[in-house]
Amino acid sequence: MTELIFRYIHFIGIMSVSATLVMQHLIISPEITKQELKKIVFLDVIYWISIVLTLVAGLVLLLGVGKDVSFYLSNKDFHIKLTLFLVVILLAIYPTLFLRKSKKGTEEFIKMPKVIIMLIRMQLLLVFIIPFFGVLIARGQ
Repeated sequence: MTELIFRYIHFIGIMSVSATLVMQHLIISPEITKQELKKIVFLDVIYWISIVLTLVAGLVLLLGVGKDVSFYLSNKDFHIKLTLFLVVILLAIYPTLFLRKSKKGTEEFIKMPKVIIMLIRMQLLLVFIIPFFGVLIARGQ
């Protein structure tokens, strides 16, 4: 039963990461208002909570209640999935720092650098690719 609960938490985390990225992508544009920035920053907080939830549940499944750890560590698809997840985290750092810094500003309209928009899109793409490797791992391929 414990494994089932952690698999569900892991799944909820993945869906939350995906949902927050989609919502950020829908709101963000080359120029946003202070109100839109507040929404994006709020979504970014939810995003990071979801990332931590996904990571913690995944680690519990890896090290505690899931299949034997050797099953995962000997699987190349697991290493690809984990690497992509870490890349998603790294890609999120700069946008988070930019958003938090911009939130402190007094401007009514904020110019969003193209790199921020592209980093969010890259994260979104990777988040939609990662579950494919999860399926391959589950199938033992």
